[in-house]
Amino acid sequence: MTHSLHRSGDIESQKKDFNWFMYQTKGINDVNIRDKALEFIAAAEAVGSENWGDVKTGPITRYSSEAIKAKITDKSRIRGVFTKREQVRQFLTRIKERELGMSVVITGVLDEVLPACEEAGVIPHSINYSLGVWGKKDKLPDETTLSITTMCGHHMIPPKFVRHIMRQVEKGRMTPEDGAIQLANFCYCGIFNQVRCAEIITAHTKA
Repeated sequence: MTHSLHRSGDIESQKKDFNWFMYQTKGINDVNIRDKALEFIAAAEAVGSENWGDVKTGPITRYSSEAIKAKITDKSRIRGVFTKREQVRQFLTRIKERELGMSVVITGVLDEVLPACEEAGVIPHSINYSLGVWGKKDKLPDETTLSITTMCGHHMIPPKFVRHIMRQVEKGRMTPEDGAIQLANFCYCGIFNQVRCAEIITAHTKA
């Protein structure tokens, strides 16, 4: 999914960052999806998805799992985060076994994603690439800030708020983990990786 393709930062850090998606196709399989969505969520939770959500409600960093599930409709888009390749493999294996007839998207470093697909016995239908950033890149925030804000593909996390959170951590007013949750709450898709974010904050503050 294109809004998850432009995550930036250190490549080793990105190897701990995977997105999963369930998508329905208009006019094909977009009716009565609730039970299938719940199966996707169950598979993701079973392998420890660190964050997930429905854009119609929000992410589990902000709302309870039960509250999100209760509001799933045919317009829902279920998305989430893994931090390990093994989670991706297990998730794909579970979804393949269920034969739900829904599109599955995995975003991450291809050197990690493709082996996980192979190990799960899944052949990717297609691959989308990010070709990087073009234009006046001097107008962009610094690389550390970008490595955090780009984890929300709809850019709902302001760079100034990232810097505010990092200052609060440096002053000892919150932990990196608490700061990461505050940032994750703004990403309603549930694809913000608060685990990776906390690691980035820790590595780039003097706390």
